[in-house]
Amino acid sequence: VIHVSIRSGKDVLVVDYSGSSPQLEVPVNAVYGVTVSSTAFALKAALDPDLPFNYGFFGAVVITAPPGSVVNPVKPAPVSAGNVETSQRIVDVVFRALAEPLDLPAASQGTMNNILFGGKNWAFYETIGGGAGANRNADGVSAVQVNMTNTLNTPAEVIEAQYPLRVTAYRIREASGGSGLFRGGDGIEREFQVLEPCTLTVVGDRSRHPPWGVKGGGNGACSEYWLMKGDRAFRLLSKQSIKLEKGSKVKILTPGGGGYGRPS
Repeated sequence: VIHVSIRSGKDVLVVDYSGSSPQLEVPVNAVYGVTVSSTAFALKAALDPDLPFNYGFFGAVVITAPPGSVVNPVKPAPVSAGNVETSQRIVDVVFRALAEPLDLPAASQGTMNNILFGGKNWAFYETIGGGAGANRNADGVSAVQVNMTNTLNTPAEVIEAQYPLRVTAYRIREASGGSGLFRGGDGIEREFQVLEPCTLTVVGDRSRHPPWGVKGGGNGACSEYWLMKGDRAFRLLSKQSIKLEKGSKVKILTPGGGGYGRPS
């Protein structure tokens, strides 16, 4: 659990993560630097995207996170997914706290959908985009990276030329965005077939709690991760490593964004 309270102090804005879960033994802890950068991003995006990002900004914002918590772990603590997934949760809780007073957009996909394949003498890793939340003026954008991300997709031709992988589907996940006066953006469907035995690691989120809509808008669809062997399909966890046999297929369905407003 990540808990945040945001309040005005004397000449400062105080962002307090007291009440967040204690640090965990699994690698989802976010070091304090990640918590600070995620919070700063969310505040800047919500308050004024053109605001200068300098020393003066941090003089006006106080960020507190209890030592030993999931947002400020004490060594030794596993942290590998803190930068890629917990950072997204931090952004989401700050946006949610400010959504009503600032009339912010609905939630975006809120995960990076980290997909890793690895075999003998090779490794492939990418993150996969999803749907952006709708706002008071427009539908959300489909099939994009959102929040704390900065990567583009890997072209299927490059993957197939460089790795023992085949891209068997790559399309927009239709109707995965939340309903509303303005609809949330749709996520992505991406499917791989492995051409030799390898290991798959999935590090994602939003598999149980969907991106939320605002002002009566509907939620976006949750993420889904699937393993297909012949005519059998197995639902994968959002954080899991498994061995794959040659010919297995892996399907990733990324979340859609939330909708804005009740449908007219």
